[in-house]
Amino acid sequence: MNFIDQLKTLDPRDIGRWPLAVRAFFVSLIFVVSAGLAWYMFVWNDDRPVLLKAEADELDLRSQFENKQQRAANLDAYKAQLGEMERSFGAMLRQLPGKTEVPNLLVDISQTGLAAGLQEKLFQPADEQSKGFYAELPIKIRLVGSYHEFGTFVSGIAALPRIVTLHDIVITPVSDGKSTGFDNLTMDVTAKTYRYIEDDGGGPKAGKKKSGGST
Repeated sequence: MNFIDQLKTLDPRDIGRWPLAVRAFFVSLIFVVSAGLAWYMFVWNDDRPVLLKAEADELDLRSQFENKQQRAANLDAYKAQLGEMERSFGAMLRQLPGKTEVPNLLVDISQTGLAAGLQEKLFQPADEQSKGFYAELPIKIRLVGSYHEFGTFVSGIAALPRIVTLHDIVITPVSDGKSTGFDNLTMDVTAKTYRYIEDDGGGPKAGKKKSGGST
């Protein structure tokens, strides 16, 4: 009689008369099941949060590694881009006049209007306005001439080696009762130039010294 046949003939109400091999089998089975339940209740449930946290940390570290790897692969490109930005910034700074160059730039702006054939009725520089690392110098200008001469003036301003921008442009006919068309117009405009003021840390002190000497 094989093991399966023995199981079929067993009387569950009389376990004591079961064959020794069958009883050993069921005792071993009960032990394994009990050990598995105990491991699940006391080990798996307690260690599962730790396992989940370790898996999450692994994903995070892997993501950080991939990001750093991509940055390292693009490091040369970033350096080249930074170098290009520094060159562009340096080129823009070179277009800002120094403090000693501002008077010559004002003369250039005025001469640009005269060279275009315009009559200069007003040329009034205002006080500098600090904008952080640079200062803005507005200049109120009133010119009289033709529409074509205004275009020549604007083109000449754009061609200056220093940065000069034009704002608040208003063009009106000359109110003398004689002029008509586009040959005799008045243009009111605010020209703005900009000065790099990184080296002006001693500016306010110089002003105080001057005022002290006059008293």
